[in-house]
Order: sequence, then C-alpha cells, then structure tokens
Amino acid sequence: MATRQRGRPRSFDRLTALEQATMAFWEHGYETTSVSDLTRAMGISAPSLYAAFGDKKTLFEEVVEAYAGSYGAYGGRAFAEEPTARGAIGRVLREAAELFTESGHPRGCLMISAATNCSTPEVEEALRARREANLTSFEARIRRGIEAGELSPGTDARALARFSGAVLQGMSQQARDGATREDLAAIAEWAMRSWPAETTKGTAQEAAPAITAGAARETAPETPAGYGA
Repeated sequence: MATRQRGRPRSFDRLTALEQATMAFWEHGYETTSVSDLTRAMGISAPSLYAAFGDKKTLFEEVVEAYAGSYGAYGGRAFAEEPTARGAIGRVLREAAELFTESGHPRGCLMISAATNCSTPEVEEALRARREANLTSFEARIRRGIEAGELSPGTDARALARFSGAVLQGMSQQARDGATREDLAAIAEWAMRSWPAETTKGTAQEAAPAITAGAARETAPETPAGYGA
C-alpha cells in the first residue's frame, strides 16, 4: 500500500497574511501592488503566496471578500438596524467618516481606491459591480421609504441614491487627500440636509432608539457587496 506524502507544513498564519495583503492593496490599489510588494508585506515567499492564495487576482478577490465582511460591513449593519431610509443612509455616511479616517489602516475605502488606474478588466468590472450593487441597495431602501410614507411620493429614488453614493465616494477620496473625521462628518451632515423632508410618519420612526455606531460595529451582519458605493 502506497504511503501518502505529507506536504510541508505552512510556516505562516494565513489570516494574518491575508490582513497584510489587504493593507497593501488598500494603500496602493490593485494595479500598482506587485507580487513582490505583496510578499514583502505578507512576510512570505512568492511560492508560498501562490500555494496559499493562488495568483494576485485570486488573492485580491479574497481580500475584497474579507474587507466586505469586516471593514466594509458597516453599511449592512446600518441597513439592518435603522428604521428609515434617511436613518440608514445617514448612518452609512457618518460611519464612513470614521472608518475612512481612523488609524490602523489606510484611509478611504478599499473598494474605491483599489480601482484607481486599474487596467485589469476582470478586476475593474468586479469592483464596479460591487459599487453598483451598493447603489442598487440605496435605491431599493429609498423606494421602500417612499412606499412606507417616510418620503414624499415625488422623491426621485434613483437620483437620491446616486447622490448619496457620490457623496460616499467623494468622502473616500477626500480622506485619501487628508481630510479629517470632522471634515467628513460635516460633509455627511450637509448631504443629509439635502435630502427631501420626511413625512410625519418618517420622523416618528426616526425617533426610535438606535444602536450606537461603535457598539453596532461589533455584531451586525455584513452587506452583500460591502461599501463604498
């Protein structure tokens, strides 16, 4: 009977290496992050990277999934926990102001910054699809708000969703350019002042108690696409 050969044991922690790859892609984008950049950041050899994660594109796909379920999960929490469209999207923008500027990781949103100057069609399209999915979720939530009587029937749900997404994307770039949390929080508040006025029903729902951003970040579910828009 043939004896099964045992593979050489992995000499690094895979989750730690994945987090280090996330930081590299988040900081430098997909296109300008080379395999040598990744191996240096992850502290592993190129053969180990290929054995554990596949090629650069496959590694990036796993990074995006991990980001969506961790750093980018604030959007899903807001949509799950806030009772109104205004409350949900306003919370997304306010929490983005914190995430995009907090210490311990690169500024802005990986989904947005990693797409800068990306010339790999599959990667560019995958990131675009995620951003479009987020805009679709914005629009769907606004439409539910209209149907529930939170917003007036004449509200243009598509335009309002794209406006909110544009604010989120702009906040990411401004964070990369050095804007502070306070700067971005002010943008978020001004953006929400631009929303159409809520009906009395919507205002009453908005007054319901909400979980604070810090506490909610620990427990709420992720959004399917991750953020930003």
